[in-house]
Amino acid sequence: MSDAWDARDVLRQVAPERRVASTTPIRRGNHKQTVVATFADGDDVVVQLSSDPDALRTEFALARAVRERTSIPVPSVVAAGEIDDGGETGYVVVERAAGVDLHTQFADLSSDDQRRLAHSFGRYLAELHEAFQFDGYGDVVASSGDGEAEPTTFEVRTPETAWSSWFSAYAREGVDALPLAFAPFRERLHDAIVANDLPTAPASVLFPWDLRPGNALVDDGSVTAVLDWGDPLAAAAGLSVAKTEHLVADWYVSDGAPLRTAFRAGYRSVRPLPPTPGVYRLTAVVRSAVDSQGVVTRPQYPELDGQAAVDFHADRLNDLLSSLATDS
Repeated sequence: MSDAWDARDVLRQVAPERRVASTTPIRRGNHKQTVVATFADGDDVVVQLSSDPDALRTEFALARAVRERTSIPVPSVVAAGEIDDGGETGYVVVERAAGVDLHTQFADLSSDDQRRLAHSFGRYLAELHEAFQFDGYGDVVASSGDGEAEPTTFEVRTPETAWSSWFSAYAREGVDALPLAFAPFRERLHDAIVANDLPTAPASVLFPWDLRPGNALVDDGSVTAVLDWGDPLAAAAGLSVAKTEHLVADWYVSDGAPLRTAFRAGYRSVRPLPPTPGVYRLTAVVRSAVDSQGVVTRPQYPELDGQAAVDFHADRLNDLLSSLATDS
């Protein structure tokens, strides 16, 4: 990524008539620089710079399409492109949505508000599954159209047509990424993946990588924005349901059953709930236990860290592995 450019340079390029009064770096994700910029008139925008312009293009194109095709609140894209550094850095400028980070609020909300938000996330996921469907499984990319003069189309970069092959590779990759603290689980996890009994060719739908409260803003108990549409996948709906349900129902509270019920009701308000075999739920925990840098993720709020975070994930792996053993 170019060190010579920053958010002010981007805004001088896309809005030369407006003076930037201040910029405030914020941390969101591992691969982008994100800054809140305030203009002299008091308006705010969010500027993101990425060293992977193609990935950023897919992310903002998907965000724009989600805003157009669903009821999910997504900030409007103001401008996007590449800075003049030989094509090494992409940028996107989006409106700044009102609200506060739901991650910091969810655990303190009333049970009724938590269930209502879980219902919303279930509905959001079902709308995405209805709006974005694919041939094959794998990484989703924006393939044509600029999203303005003509709609953007999306496709799977290198589609895998055999679901069991793609899923097994996806699950094994997650197991192999687990750090040493999870070594006692590795053999059992690999055995569970090998022993899975999956549908032959389930319909392929959008699998948003990180649809969760930690990527949403909330104001007065309602979601005002869902953020971070990077690294989208195409996969069976049941796998996508398993992961988002885990991040909504299990992440913040000790008893996730009421939230799981609300999440599933929200999904069913749009489309039938797909099958979610135990191996999907197991894989959802595996793929949520570490981030893209291999660092153990920190559930709950205030966030668990160190051994407490490891134990959180390990307890869920143990429960699911035991359940799979009982079912077999």
